[in-house]
Amino acid sequence: MNENAQTEARPAGPCAVVIFGASGDLTHRKLIPALCNLAAAKMLPSQFAIVGVAFDPLTTESFRQQLSESIKTFATSPVDEKVWAWFIERTYYVQGDFKDPAAYERLKAQIEHVDQEHKTEGNRLFYMAVAPEFIAEIIGELGKTSLTQQENGHWSRCIIEKPFGHDLDSARKLNADIKKVMEEPQIYRIDHYLGKETVQNIMVFRFGNSIFEPIWNRYFIDHVQITAAETVGVEHRGGYYEKAGALRDMVPNHLFQLVSLTAMEPPVSFDADAVRQQQVEVLHAVQAPLPEDVLKNMVRGQYGEGGTDKDRLAAYRSEPSVAPDSNTETFVALKLSIDNWRWADVPFYLRTGKRLAKRETEITIQFRRTPFVLFRNTTVRQLQTNRLHIRIQPDEGICLSFGAKVPGPVMKIGLVNMDFDYVRYFDSAPSTGYEWLLYDCMIGDPTLFQRADMVEAGWNIIQPMLDVWGAMHARNFPNYAAGAWGPAEADALMQRDGRAWSQGECL
Repeated sequence: MNENAQTEARPAGPCAVVIFGASGDLTHRKLIPALCNLAAAKMLPSQFAIVGVAFDPLTTESFRQQLSESIKTFATSPVDEKVWAWFIERTYYVQGDFKDPAAYERLKAQIEHVDQEHKTEGNRLFYMAVAPEFIAEIIGELGKTSLTQQENGHWSRCIIEKPFGHDLDSARKLNADIKKVMEEPQIYRIDHYLGKETVQNIMVFRFGNSIFEPIWNRYFIDHVQITAAETVGVEHRGGYYEKAGALRDMVPNHLFQLVSLTAMEPPVSFDADAVRQQQVEVLHAVQAPLPEDVLKNMVRGQYGEGGTDKDRLAAYRSEPSVAPDSNTETFVALKLSIDNWRWADVPFYLRTGKRLAKRETEITIQFRRTPFVLFRNTTVRQLQTNRLHIRIQPDEGICLSFGAKVPGPVMKIGLVNMDFDYVRYFDSAPSTGYEWLLYDCMIGDPTLFQRADMVEAGWNIIQPMLDVWGAMHARNFPNYAAGAWGPAEADALMQRDGRAWSQGECL
């Protein structure tokens, strides 16, 4: 999406990808399969290498063996043997403690070897697939060993996984600490939701189709819903989730990215700063809630035991590494207001949670109801409103529902659907969601990554919620059964406004 983009994608330039946390789940499940997919699509350069860094006592050979086993499980499509052979022979491992300066000297020596062996020309992409508490320390040590320096045309970039901080103050401090070592253009704060085709298509859908942009405002839209629902529980992430919760884990990053893309003004170009400037202006226009707003318009929940007698689902408090009296929310629903000319008086309803009834991430645009006067003396008793569903996962696509006359002598109206499915229409290959984000970082295009001010603007919105919920123990936890759509209070939030949550269907 940068200004130098070609009509056809081209392989990235020479580089080495250094993955901190190389023995972890993210590397095996997402990063290596994504890089392998890029190799199969001929989007990686011939002058390419991977260096994994972790504490586990592995060698390059045993690391390669691990990856060769895990790719059989996590590859999104069959792996060509020749592609994998090319890929794995460019993969190396450095063992070390992230707090040990000697580990970075070993890493520096390995990168220098890679530069000579695979002609990566001193270009380095560091991926922080590590717990948040290690990020500033790792980047600081990289700075001390001069690995973050950019000179003689060589680049050094860093991808940082969420969560970026755990509140507004910690996000500001982390930004400040990183910027002591790296400049903002070197920092790529990743949100894998933005690697999904449908998310990127929001801008094309809005700004590339003249039938939608003129009605994308408060005069035609009644409200907007954004849902990110998961059927799984916290699984083996109980320790992390106890510190984070659904609010920190999903809202200031994933959901606010979807809000900003849905609500942004047209940028002057697809240049990274032009797009991100419009996104951050949306977040600045969101009214930060007062404490009384948190109590009225924000809902938190925690799942209890659920499922069927045959297939019982454990309560959150029974999950591994979770306190038996945990106050951590596994569900959040909130109502936001965007105070600008386009969206004044149009509520945005957001919800996300674990152990919900269906796995789906979707944006629903509810259009205003048309006047009923034309149908007053007919058999029509109620007009259904038009809805636009932008499905992000698991089935990427767009669905629009509208009214049509049912055949026959009597005036009856039925809703019909225009349904577009990405896989069926474009025959697109399955992906991890990380492929084009990694590729964009290699070519230096930060459009789909968060700037520092975007991160801080997101935390600024939810900080009042963190403050209120942190000061008040949730007395009714658990308040929804595993496998349900969340607590009754979330439904009441919508019903109070005469609205209801979409259940992921074109009505």
